[in-house]
Amino acid sequence: MLSILGFCMILTFLVLVITKRLSVVVAFIFTAIAFGLIGGFASEMGEMMVAGILKVTPTAVMIVFAILYFGLMIDVGLFEPMIAKILSFVKGDPLKIVMATAIITMLVGLDGDGSSTFMITVSAMLPLYMKLGMNRLVLASVVGLAAGVMNIIPWGGPLVRAAASLQVEVSDLFIPLIPVMICGLLWTLFAAYILGKRERERLGVSPMETAMPPGMSEQAAAVEASNGTSKLFWFNWFLTILLMVLLVMEVLPIQILFAAAFAIALFVNFPNPQEQQERILSHANSFVMICTLIFAAGIFTGVFTETKMMDSMAASIVTVIPDWLGAHLPLVVALTSIPMGFIFSPDAYYFGILPIISETASNFGITPVEIGRAALLGHSTTGFPLSPLVPATFILIGLVGVDFGDHQKFLFKWAFGTTIVMTIAAITFGVISL
Repeated sequence: MLSILGFCMILTFLVLVITKRLSVVVAFIFTAIAFGLIGGFASEMGEMMVAGILKVTPTAVMIVFAILYFGLMIDVGLFEPMIAKILSFVKGDPLKIVMATAIITMLVGLDGDGSSTFMITVSAMLPLYMKLGMNRLVLASVVGLAAGVMNIIPWGGPLVRAAASLQVEVSDLFIPLIPVMICGLLWTLFAAYILGKRERERLGVSPMETAMPPGMSEQAAAVEASNGTSKLFWFNWFLTILLMVLLVMEVLPIQILFAAAFAIALFVNFPNPQEQQERILSHANSFVMICTLIFAAGIFTGVFTETKMMDSMAASIVTVIPDWLGAHLPLVVALTSIPMGFIFSPDAYYFGILPIISETASNFGITPVEIGRAALLGHSTTGFPLSPLVPATFILIGLVGVDFGDHQKFLFKWAFGTTIVMTIAAITFGVISL
C-alpha cells in the first residue's frame, strides 16, 4: 500500500510540474499534504515536514549568503573585465561561448560541490548569454551536463555514499571509472558544440559592442570603464580567490565561509550602513525564491521519507525484477539510474535501494562494486541537475532564470545520452559487465 502511495505521490508531483498546472513550490506542498493525509499520517505530518525542512536548512543558509556574495561582486563589476576578455576571445560567437561554458564548469566542478559550481559558473557566464540574446536553457543544460559528470569524483558525494552503503573501497569504485568519466566529458563537449552551433545559426556572430549586459548597475559600468584597476577591484578578486581556496580546503562549513566573505565584502565596498541595507534588499528576490523552493522540497521529502513510502517502494522495485534480467543487473542499474533520480533522493537511493539490488545481484555472481559503478553513471551524477529531489537543481534554474519543467524537457535527452555513452564505455573498458 505504501509503495503504491509513494509512486502516486511522485507521479502526481511530476505531472503537476511538467504540465505547469501548479508552480513547483505549490506542487511540492500540496502533494505532500494530500498524500500525507491520504496515507493516514495527519497526526505525524507536522513533525515529518519539520524534519524535512531541517535537513535542507544548511543548504538554504548557504544559498542566501552565496547569492548575496556573488550578487555583490556583480554589482561592483568584479566579473566585467573577465567577461570583456572572454568576449574578445569568442568574438561574439555563441558556439565559442557555449564551449567555454562547458570547459569552465568542468574546471570549477573540481571542488566537488554542485551548488557552488552552479553559482560560480552561472555568475560568470549569464551576462554573456544575456548580452547576445542566447537561450538560457542552453546555459543551464551545458552547466548541468558538465557538473553532472564531474560529480562522480570521490569528494562529490554520490561515490562516497555508494562506497559506504556497499561496504567497498572508494578507490575500487573511482579508479576504474576515470576513463569512463573522460568519455562523459568528451560527450559533454560534443553536446555543447551541437547546442552552440544551433545558437550560432539562430543568432549569427555578433560584432563586439561596448554596451553592458542587461541589468548591470552604473557602478559596474564605472568599474569596467576604469579597466578594473581600482584597489577595491583587486581586493574583491583576492577575497573571491581566497574564498574559493578555503571552500576547497573545507576549513570551515561552506555556510560560514560565504557569510563571513559577504560581511567583509559588504563592509569594504559599502561602508555606509544604509548602502549595505540597499545592497541586501536588491538581491532579496533572488534568494527568497530559491530558498522557498528548497524549503518546499524539504516539506515534500520529509513526508516522502518519514512515512516510509520510499522504503516500501525500494522493496517493491526489487521484487519485480525477473530472473532473466539478473545477469544483466549492472546494465539495468546504469540505464535506470537517471529515472530513479526522479523518485529517490541520493541518500534514499544509495542507502535504501542499492544495497537491496546489490544483494540480489550477488546471487547471479555480480559483485557489489559493479553495481556501485553502474549506479554512479547516472544517479546523482549526470542526472542530478534534473531531479526535483536535489536542492542544487533549483539553485541552477533559479540563477539562470528558467522554468523547471522547460529545463527538464530540454536537458533530459542530453543527460541520458551522457549516461548511455558512459555505460558503453564502462562495458568496453570492463568496468561493468553486460
